[in-house]
Amino acid sequence: MCHRLVADGALDGVPVAWGSPTYKNLGDDWRTLVNSLAPVTVRKSEQDKRIEIIGGGTVEMWSLDNPEPIRGRYYGRFIINEAASVSNLGEIFNEIVRPTLIDLHGDAYFPSTPKGRNDYYKLYNLGKSPDHPEWASFHRTSYDNPYLDPEEIASLKDTLSQREYRQEILAEFLEGEGTVFAGLASAIHAPITVPEAHVGHVTAMGVDWGKQDDFTAISIGCVDCEREVAIDRFNQIDYHYQTLKLQHMYKRWDVKLVVAELNAMGEPLVEKLQRDGLKVEGFSTTRVSKAPLIESLALAIETGEIQLINDDVWTMELEAYERTPMESTVKYSAPAGMHDDTVMARALMYRAMQHAPRAQRNNDATLAAMRAMGKIGR
Repeated sequence: MCHRLVADGALDGVPVAWGSPTYKNLGDDWRTLVNSLAPVTVRKSEQDKRIEIIGGGTVEMWSLDNPEPIRGRYYGRFIINEAASVSNLGEIFNEIVRPTLIDLHGDAYFPSTPKGRNDYYKLYNLGKSPDHPEWASFHRTSYDNPYLDPEEIASLKDTLSQREYRQEILAEFLEGEGTVFAGLASAIHAPITVPEAHVGHVTAMGVDWGKQDDFTAISIGCVDCEREVAIDRFNQIDYHYQTLKLQHMYKRWDVKLVVAELNAMGEPLVEKLQRDGLKVEGFSTTRVSKAPLIESLALAIETGEIQLINDDVWTMELEAYERTPMESTVKYSAPAGMHDDTVMARALMYRAMQHAPRAQRNNDATLAAMRAMGKIGR
């Protein structure tokens, strides 16, 4: 497919580039392109890995373990083959490759087998997010390839480990050592529900504020059911309307406690909600306070203490979340170009669940037990 993309671009008179993780990786693809373009080739350079064809199109091939010579060139298409194996892929693409596509409004392709949740995984997630419409992501397994024998593929189960099979054959992005939220796959199965199913339960809300580029994210959890029951995410809405949306969800779900971020515009919004009679606590997010907040949610997910709603954007932000060791602490954040609003909303929601009014919780549990024994009616 990518050889065809190269040929189509070059035949249209466009300069096209091909990048591989190392120089050794270039060999087979170079020979294939030389042979397929031979009928229209004007000249080629084995040393420079450059092909010039009729009509002015060119193909240049690069080893990305030394990408500096690419700077200053321009292309209409750039293909990075086995992108997951390129060291510092994000940095190389953003600082070196992407600028070469500006002049010609070029496009880029990143075919690869996954290699954990590295820079390639972050680029893949951009294509899944509605916030980045200029990106697109596609997933296929080896079984989808009509040129491979399904029986031969299946036989690999006998010689590959389960992890290798899932990554190499099923093209899955597997959790690695740097994953913040381990065990996420088993935690995103909270059923769709309605407020009426949680009457008498203790519900809690987490809120992360945003307006223009960032999003306001709201997560509601049920203490009794140990799961998330409602989510909402929006931006480019004035703060007055945001508070109205929040109040509507607060009343609809009979929320007992809200924990909302205080940073930026958070403090006046929290004060307004408190004046309106809502039970709201503010949370000031700093590097020091953020670490235990995130780690508490991570532990709850890993140990199965909470179930979350399966939403593409919300799940993607959890999957992509990063932990960066610092000199005296740990930094938690979204990858460059991505948001962490939903992660923060869920972490604040889980904190609210932990701090929900204990008297109310105990009273609700007593009422539920009495109802179950038929001692009182609803």
